[in-house]
Order: sequence, then C-alpha cells, then structure tokens
Amino acid sequence: MSKTQLFDLDGKIAFVSGASRGIGEAIAHLLAQQGAEVIVASRKLDDCQSVADAIIAKGGKAVAMACHIGEMEQIQAVFAEIRQRFGRLDILVNNAATNPQFCNVLDTDLGAFQKTVDVNIRGYYFMSIEGGKLMKENGGGSIINVASINGVSPGEFQGIYSVTKAAVISMTKVFAKECAQFGIRCNALLPGLTDTRFASALTKNEAILNFALQRIPLKRVAEPSEMAGAVLYLASEASSYTTGVALNVDGGFLS
Repeated sequence: MSKTQLFDLDGKIAFVSGASRGIGEAIAHLLAQQGAEVIVASRKLDDCQSVADAIIAKGGKAVAMACHIGEMEQIQAVFAEIRQRFGRLDILVNNAATNPQFCNVLDTDLGAFQKTVDVNIRGYYFMSIEGGKLMKENGGGSIINVASINGVSPGEFQGIYSVTKAAVISMTKVFAKECAQFGIRCNALLPGLTDTRFASALTKNEAILNFALQRIPLKRVAEPSEMAGAVLYLASEASSYTTGVALNVDGGFLS
C-alpha cells in the first residue's frame, strides 16, 4: 500500500500574504515543502526575499512580491504581476493583518480603527475577489483566510481587531457559498495564542499570558508551525469537500 498523495501540491501556485515572518512564514515553508511554488508577499520586499531565498535553499520554489493589502493599488498591481508571470493562482492564503491599538474599546483611536478595517476586512475581501477571479478562469482553487479565535470570543483590549476577525469568518462563508459553483473553496483558520511578534503584547506580558494559559486546555502557547498543517489540509485535495469552515487551532480554548 502506497502513501497518500492527498497533501501533495506539486505544480500548484500559492500566494501567502504576511509571509515575511510568524504564521505566514511557516505556511509559506510548508506549502513549498509539499511542492507548491509559493509567492511570498508582505509590505517589504527585502523581508519577503529572505523567506523566498530560504525556501529555495531547501530545494523549494518561491518568489518574493511586495504587497500591502491595505492599499487597493498594491492589490491590483500584485495580481497584474501574478497574471503576467504565472497566468493562474491555485491557493490564496490571506494572512497579513494589523492590530495597532491595545486598549479599552472606549479609547479606540479613529486612525487605528480605519487602518485595522482597511487591512483586515477590505484587504482580505478584495484579495479574495481578485484571487477568486483568477481561480474561476482556471477551474477553481482554495482561499484560506487566517482569522482568529478573537472573531468568536473577543480578546480584551483588542476591540476593533476582534470585530474585523468576526467579519473575516462571515466573509469566508460568503465566498464559500457564492464561489463553490466555480470550483473555489473558501475556509478560515482560527489560530489561538501563538508565539509571534504580532502577538508579543500578549505573550510577553506575564500576567496576561498566565491568565490566557488558564483558559487553554493544552496549557501552552502555539508555535507558528502548528498553524501551517491546518492550512496545508485546507489547501490540498484532502479537504476537497470542505468549504465555509472556520477551523479552530487553539489548544482547546474555544471548546
């Protein structure tokens, strides 16, 4: 009996936003390890190139592209480049996000509010539209939105961030329902507390960390690589009948 090929991504083109570090970087490495050619994207090209170079050094295929998903012009530009260079897209991982303010909801700054909405909602929405159009032209694909457990149970002092992540979960279901007819699946990953620079306000504060660990049955913080396996499942043929799902990878927090 031979091993399953369900998780093979040979010949697939995958785009990962926010891939210069943390969860996005781990996702990019694993998708490349499974055979995909990965477009490593983030705001700063040099940071993306470092990740792409590391993937190539391990024998994988990767290219770096700069894209700030909070800027509509950059979304249009990066998809024009994808069309010109590859002509198709099989996997889109919307991972880039922002959470610029850590405060009581009553102290929300308008600028921080708008920036969070522009990246976390508008950015994901129009990345999915452009990616979906390209997938539709080529018979289908998989869109994976990195949301958060905060979209289900709001994190304290993370008001608008939590609101945007709830919107991402709803957005995932919208695209799943309306794009299934085109062979496009859309699912969401809901990470729990993960040891990244993005979450350092939580993981580096001993009081907050200890409080969080009391609510996590596995009693530890996740590593970024522990999110990548779930994305591989959602990107591959292993999840061919899975769409519209919000997959918790949270150590049991939401159980």
